Amino acid sequence: MKVALAEIAPLSFRALCLTAGAGVLFAYLRITRQPTAIARSQWLRLTLISLVGITSWNLLVTFGVRLVPSGRAAILAYTMPVWAIPLSVWVLGERLDARKLVGLALGMAAMAMLLWDEIGRLSGAPLGAALSLGGALAWALSTILQKKYPVNAPLPALTAWMMLIGGMPICFGALIFDLRAAVAAGGVSVGLWPALATLYSIVLTFGWGHWAWIKLVTSVSVTVFSLSMLVVPLVGVLSGMLFLGEQPGWTEFAALLLVLGSLVSVTLARRPQLS
Repeated sequence: MKVALAEIAPLSFRALCLTAGAGVLFAYLRITRQPTAIARSQWLRLTLISLVGITSWNLLVTFGVRLVPSGRAAILAYTMPVWAIPLSVWVLGERLDARKLVGLALGMAAMAMLLWDEIGRLSGAPLGAALSLGGALAWALSTILQKKYPVNAPLPALTAWMMLIGGMPICFGALIFDLRAAVAAGGVSVGLWPALATLYSIVLTFGWGHWAWIKLVTSVSVTVFSLSMLVVPLVGVLSGMLFLGEQPGWTEFAALLLVLGSLVSVTLARRPQLS
């Protein structure tokens, strides 16, 4: 995202990724002769989940990552468990055991550390942090909605339709704002690396990654799913160092250790008791 957004407007980038990513999935379904139809009774909940989980998430995170370093934005956006786990207990009645409580505490500690550090920096970007956290909240609400009101449809078709429906408002926004700016600037020129970054996002992040996300949401509990996603910020920070020349401080690394501790607390299997 950071590479692509250096030359592509945020709304245009997300609109292209969502629509083209949906196109990749629909093409795959057609080639493999899998069903794509959605029952009429499922369209209301499908639209609601798409607007919360796709439209809101993509808008908030895309604009947030422009204002803060990519590693920090990734960590803030993936504090989703802080919102999703309490909501799952309240709305879905999920139970928290000791390991899940430890994981939640570590995740909340990581978020508090990052927020405190961001507020304390006079040269920081509080708006970017707020947008990234807003994306995390939208993601959490979408996860709860998918559990509370599951859409009765084949998973690949569900993923493709969610991306297409969720991408429509973003496409309208891109046509209204970005097209006007492009005409005023005399056109748009995109270099090789932003183009490759966009292609990566279309095929892997949006085409395959969204399918994997929905597969996990529908397969495991909200707590396990939410905390397992915390491995992503580790990739974000390391990628920012390797490819963007970013230099995370001790706060980011400490927060990452807390995140990994949260992940370990819910994924390590219990040791069998000896009889």
